[in-house]
Amino acid sequence: MEGVKSLNHGEISLAHYGVLFLDELPEFNQSTLEVLRGPLEDNFVTISRLNSSITYPCNFMFVASMNPCPCGYYGSSEKECSCKPAQIKKYINKISGPLLDRIDIHIEVNAVKYNKLENNQNAEKSEVIRERVNIARKRQIERYKNYNIYSNSELTPSMIEKFCILNKQSKKLLENAFERLGLSARAYGRILKVARTIADLDSSENILEKHLAEAIQYRSLDRKYWKNC
Repeated sequence: MEGVKSLNHGEISLAHYGVLFLDELPEFNQSTLEVLRGPLEDNFVTISRLNSSITYPCNFMFVASMNPCPCGYYGSSEKECSCKPAQIKKYINKISGPLLDRIDIHIEVNAVKYNKLENNQNAEKSEVIRERVNIARKRQIERYKNYNIYSNSELTPSMIEKFCILNKQSKKLLENAFERLGLSARAYGRILKVARTIADLDSSENILEKHLAEAIQYRSLDRKYWKNC
């Protein structure tokens, strides 16, 4: 079909220890997108041919972008959306719940106004961000040096229990979020791993309520756009 993007298993395996970026995510064939579910969960991809099948590693960072609807203005306060409800539903539903569950962070980016482009006085410099990220990475490498992993994203369920300990208040916050947002069991581990990373970026040994609250916010976008679809 004209305008539909494709993605093959070879491209997924080539992203091993790198970044796989898919722009305009709903423009990809839905069956193609569903193929990503296995590699994102298991970190390997199997390519089958007539007489053989080969398994390749594909431990990659998955990054994607999309509009909220075909015209791009659904939910905007600046311009009215011109799409019909059926068009919006069809567009959004190309991204399934199971695929969304495998994406750790969902962020909504609003259109930037001109005055904000001109005013960058409060913007944090890239050098400062890079230094903070490098420090967080070193903390994780040191923490997991005896576990044969290198980052929070690689934590297994048993490791999450050991390294993502919550206090009583944080546990209550997470429980309330699950009840309010209807989060899945898979989202539980992803929220804790993201919260652990936010704490590392904050140079905090413990996951505090503010770290957990920020991680929970990154799981709420799908409830805004997909809940009625």
